[in-house]
Amino acid sequence: MEEMKVDEKEALACCGSTQFAKQMALASPFPSLDHAVSAATDIWFNKVDVNGWLEAFAAHPQIGESPSPSSHTTSAQWSKGEQSTALATATDLGLQELSDWNARYRQKFGHVFLICAAGRSATEILAELTNRYWNRPIVELEIAAKEQMKITELRLRKLLSAKAEAVSTGSQYSKVVVSKAEEERVSIIGQHLSASLEAFPGKAPQVQARSRPPITTHVLDVSRGSPAAGIEVRLEMWKGGEPCPLFGEMDRGGWVLQGCSTTDRDGRSGHLISMVDAVSPGVYRISFNTGKYCPVGFFPYVSIVFEIKESQKLEHFHVPLLLSPFSFTTYRGS
Repeated sequence: MEEMKVDEKEALACCGSTQFAKQMALASPFPSLDHAVSAATDIWFNKVDVNGWLEAFAAHPQIGESPSPSSHTTSAQWSKGEQSTALATATDLGLQELSDWNARYRQKFGHVFLICAAGRSATEILAELTNRYWNRPIVELEIAAKEQMKITELRLRKLLSAKAEAVSTGSQYSKVVVSKAEEERVSIIGQHLSASLEAFPGKAPQVQARSRPPITTHVLDVSRGSPAAGIEVRLEMWKGGEPCPLFGEMDRGGWVLQGCSTTDRDGRSGHLISMVDAVSPGVYRISFNTGKYCPVGFFPYVSIVFEIKESQKLEHFHVPLLLSPFSFTTYRGS
């Protein structure tokens, strides 16, 4: 059997770490595909340092982000296929949630969320992302490195299988063969999610009609790492005598109900406000009946008050709730 060779450029296409690529090229050729994978695993975990890991993580592009002029051609070709699963398996709201969570993840850990996503739905990936967000950085770094190795192994097996097939059929191995294999690479979703929704199909510019209500929410039960279904949600707008409710004073019946709903199994609420192009500026309050959902918890209900300025009336406001029995947090999505 002919030995399997991997040059530095091919190795870099499988894993974006230059340390890894150079070590793989030095270790080549390999007596078999399994020997190549074994060598790759040893190099990745025992010879590549943390800087090399982070370099590999950073090689994964985000959705809608054009590869830089310095990026190698194979990685640019891979990105097209790697983005397809996210767009095919998630709704608009699902993409928004993944985008919001990926931004929070990157801010906390300093690198993209990495997951080998073959055969996994967008909902499953979101659940994994929210679970892993609470890890300590040192723990999460090791998990991400293991996911990168899964991706590298799949790419390496595809690459070497294509080369072996070309040899066995007597055909000349060429860049065309590699390119075809690259387009079939396993989808890696999390690292492609950016806060720029203009890259997603269906995300129209603000001057066009909306595809969803201007105010939306979802609830995640972080104690279980899953969506919180069955929570009653109310959206109200301030219509009192004062321009806005004042801290420390009674509301005096100034809140007017805009809509109510109950979260579904994905933790998302139904329509809380009419589908309008321009939302009315003002102060809003979104409330969650958390006591009914978690009777043993600390919060009978949770209310979040926020203000929409005149200059923001064409924007979208996603106000999620991240809930556990004794804590909660929120943030403004887009």
